[in-house]
Amino acid sequence: MSITSRESTFRETAAYGGLIDAIGGLATVVIAIVGLSGVNAPMMASIATIVFSAALLIQGGTMLSEYAQIIFPAGSRATNLEGFGGSSLSVVFLVGAAGIVLGVLSLLGIEPATLTPIAAIAFGSALVLSSNAVWQLHVLSQESLRSRNQAGAGGSEILASEMAFGSAGIQALSGLAVIVLGILAIAGAANDLTLNLVALLALGATIVFTGGSLSATLLNFMRTP
Repeated sequence: MSITSRESTFRETAAYGGLIDAIGGLATVVIAIVGLSGVNAPMMASIATIVFSAALLIQGGTMLSEYAQIIFPAGSRATNLEGFGGSSLSVVFLVGAAGIVLGVLSLLGIEPATLTPIAAIAFGSALVLSSNAVWQLHVLSQESLRSRNQAGAGGSEILASEMAFGSAGIQALSGLAVIVLGILAIAGAANDLTLNLVALLALGATIVFTGGSLSATLLNFMRTP
């Protein structure tokens, strides 16, 4: 009974983590739009960098905690490390932490025109490297249900599967686009600050979608008895 209660609480916390990082992505979008409208654009770029970094850390922690729950289930000594995306999640954590440092430094006025594009390039690289993490998590969750002889959740399972599969492609394409925008900005292209804000806008929109996909996957997993 205690194990079941802890497992349920664990899954609910993970699902809320997916919603929180989606909110962080939405906040990044709003801040980037404010900057693009001409309201203190350099400061908005720095703040958006910090907010997105925090959202990235939350998403990485959410996925890592759910991976751990699936691979090391409560009350079981058996583990299944196949498909574990630990290396890509490590990159997400490192980039998220580095992004906060770069964002704070740029907010303090230390080479913001250079540091924020560097952070954007790092964010884009992290998105590309971890693009299939949500899909892997969905596959592992379904394998875990089948191993416990539990059926999927019908329509909700299909929806979660489609969202997880779609988020992988969108995240990879968005990451590549952000890398290109970051390189152009750091190379001194005209309107480099605008390019950086557009990159942050794309990053925020991407994590909103992937955060929603992550929450759909986890909530679908939570519905199983």
